[in-house]
Amino acid sequence: MVSVFDHGFLYGDGVYETIRSYGSRIFMRDEHLSRLFRSAAEIGLTMPIPLKNWGDILQEAMMRNDVGTDRQDAYLRITVSRGAGDIGLDPALCSSPTVVVMAKPLAPPASHLYEAGVNVIMASTKRNLPSALSPQIKSTNFLNNIQAKREAIAAGAFDSILLNWEQHLTECTISNVFFVMDGTLRTPALECGLLDGITRSIVIRLAGELNMHVEEGRYTVDQLYRADECFLTNTSMEIMPVTSVDRRPVGDGKPGPVTLKLREQFGAVRSRL
Repeated sequence: MVSVFDHGFLYGDGVYETIRSYGSRIFMRDEHLSRLFRSAAEIGLTMPIPLKNWGDILQEAMMRNDVGTDRQDAYLRITVSRGAGDIGLDPALCSSPTVVVMAKPLAPPASHLYEAGVNVIMASTKRNLPSALSPQIKSTNFLNNIQAKREAIAAGAFDSILLNWEQHLTECTISNVFFVMDGTLRTPALECGLLDGITRSIVIRLAGELNMHVEEGRYTVDQLYRADECFLTNTSMEIMPVTSVDRRPVGDGKPGPVTLKLREQFGAVRSRL
């Protein structure tokens, strides 16, 4: 049981990582764990369990919860908070971190969403300044994203895209954004203030292997409105086609050939990653 004095509960002082499995194989396990340790280091939180032990811990979590099998892929979440301590912001008030590992059945988005594509909106909520909180820290304080998600829910949209302080595209609330315009696959540069997503990196690599021209840059809403295709990426949903932005159709309003080709290629390699 988590203490009411836990600084993760009181202040959102902690980090996390979400991972999935394909059967018993944990997708990009080492990359996810390395990012968790980097996030912890960025906030001065010493991980109480060595990196080398985490593979066995995750396998045990799947076994105990009867997931990560031929019948059921697993959703895994590791949460590490500063730990329990007296009221106050000083990290030294907490003697040891709290570690929680959750394993449950993966519930991917419905298949019809991949077939028809989803609608996203542009949020009025702006992405945090990187100088205020680095987007490379997977912090348990998620209010910035939650505010943008509330906007999407109110609009009946699948998700919303956040702009940064310069009105450039960043990311959705839990996923990275790609779009195709003028024959080039484009995605916001990390300097715009977004998470360096693991699936994002894989898609960029796969696109290169398919001889697609890929560009990371600073993009506006107007450029996204003119896109021929658009899709979102994250670990659990892989590659999700977007067929409208702010109720405006993307391209012909159907998942496009680049999106479909990348989905096909991702499906061919995912179980080996």
